[in-house]
Amino acid sequence: MKMKNPLILASGIRGNNHYLLIRAAKQGAGAVTSKSYSIEPRQGHENPTAFMQGDVMINAMGLPNPGIGEGIKDIKKAVKGAKVPIIASIVGFSVKEFSQAAKRISEANPHMIEVDASCPNVGKGNKMFSWSIEDASAVASAVRSSTTIPFSMKLSPDVPNIGQIAKACVDSGADCITAVNAMGGMYIDAYAKKGILHNWFGGTSGPPLKPIALKSVYSIRKAIGPKIPIIGTGGVTTGIDAVEMIMAGATAVGVGTALVLRKDAFSGIAKEMESFMKKNKYSQISQLTLDE
Repeated sequence: MKMKNPLILASGIRGNNHYLLIRAAKQGAGAVTSKSYSIEPRQGHENPTAFMQGDVMINAMGLPNPGIGEGIKDIKKAVKGAKVPIIASIVGFSVKEFSQAAKRISEANPHMIEVDASCPNVGKGNKMFSWSIEDASAVASAVRSSTTIPFSMKLSPDVPNIGQIAKACVDSGADCITAVNAMGGMYIDAYAKKGILHNWFGGTSGPPLKPIALKSVYSIRKAIGPKIPIIGTGGVTTGIDAVEMIMAGATAVGVGTALVLRKDAFSGIAKEMESFMKKNKYSQISQLTLDE
């Protein structure tokens, strides 16, 4: 994908419809990712679904979406109107559903598909497909057999072997890796003596996720080599954060919770990256890779 800058709107953050995707593009995103679409519409969890303390956000939306039929319409409109690459996110609750979703969303002709195999807030104790090499590679193989459009596997940091899982996905047909999804967590209301979120568990994001994301991206780059692109996502709120993510091995950088923390997330981060590169005499993004 040709991008004006390496910043990508992350899935689930203000990408609920084509209007918001187009708005993110106008605000400076180099590419945009839709909210995850499932085969059937989903209501999501009851409130409260999100809580923020300082710069730490935890959410358990429960993947609410109008279903892939409406998703196809939105992606088509975004492809036509955004003037930046469109990444369509899909989610399934079985390998077959991932296959079906990939096939159907391809009708909208997005520039890339992102396979959400790692949502941490669907339900207490629910298994993620990205937790094991076998399950993740099965999903990747199913998606590869269902579409000719490039796709990225979005992985969870809640594993001891993310590099091995990423390599298995690439070996099974994935064109890209998105790392990482929010990390599972919870907040407790001591006075009510219960979890703050209705679902109790949710995905933790914001700046505290950055060191975990950096380690994950670095581990994945070591495992899959230099040629496969990585979208490094997690805790990026400044230009220096984005530079660090690229130094760790990312090809592009996902921006999510930063949209809540600062009004000029895309344009501001891009300007800060540019300023850092000029001051340190970097002329192109590829020069930022760590020296080892």
